[in-house]
Amino acid sequence: MDNIQYVTMEELEAGLEYIRQSPREEGRLAMIVRRPEVGEREVLTVGELSLAEGLVGDSWKNRSSTRTADGSPHPDMQLNVINARLMALAAPDKARWRWAGDQLFVDLDLSEENLPPGTQLAIGTAVIEITAQPHTGCKKFAERFGVETVKFISTPEGKQLRLRGLNAKVVQPGVIRVEDAVKRINPS
Repeated sequence: MDNIQYVTMEELEAGLEYIRQSPREEGRLAMIVRRPEVGEREVLTVGELSLAEGLVGDSWKNRSSTRTADGSPHPDMQLNVINARLMALAAPDKARWRWAGDQLFVDLDLSEENLPPGTQLAIGTAVIEITAQPHTGCKKFAERFGVETVKFISTPEGKQLRLRGLNAKVVQPGVIRVEDAVKRINPS
């Protein structure tokens, strides 16, 4: 990760319209990343989603959370989902995407207006549900993608579009594959 050339605010702002054009109803799964241990990443072409584990083989179930009373993994933070268009702007070298800390990279409008908490997404044979838990930038994200990227995702519009991503949980286990459709299921 040494000698990374970060994108500028001007480059990010120039790509904002591209991000806004993300599909609203049905997009696609661009990347699956499993985090087996802290600091390790595995890019998968096929993944399994489980009610108990989230992405099978991911370390979510072993990670403590400051958002639970007992420090256990937060059930509404099983999966971190990020917009693939944002990542394409922030890291033109797709090999760097794995370091974002997210497991699912989707070409889909992640805004709260489009995907309020409770909205479900069908991916492959699995279904995930958007939760109300906010997904925020962290120090590692800034180190990996630059301070300008963190400033960009932290603007009022960046927050409205959920450019840092969102949290979700598995509600129907199944198999997912890169290039699978990611289809919004309207809340009932």
